[in-house]
Amino acid sequence: MEHKKNRLAAGIALMLVSALLTCVGQLCWKLSAREDSPLFLLGGFALYGCGALLMMAAMRFGELSVLHPMLGAGYILSVLLGALVLGEEMTAGKLLGIAVICAGLVCLSGGRER
Repeated sequence: MEHKKNRLAAGIALMLVSALLTCVGQLCWKLSAREDSPLFLLGGFALYGCGALLMMAAMRFGELSVLHPMLGAGYILSVLLGALVLGEEMTAGKLLGIAVICAGLVCLSGGRER
């Protein structure tokens, strides 16, 4: 049983890193559009591709119904990066959305209770 929990924890960690990579990749695409820089464009594709590969690897460590929703962390990261890097406004609605997503991720991270 402990081995199964360790595998699920590893899968969740990999999915969270995947969400980070894909989110930063998309941020690079946004910066590429703003700066008209092929370097940001290529970097974005590289990061997004690495995130996708990591996501596929993570799927070996648990159930799809638990692991895939962990990509919701990307929404949280995109709001935070938008505010920090792009100077986008942080509104009460965005903060509420982040709280709801966090609650959902915590609820799902336990996997299937037996």
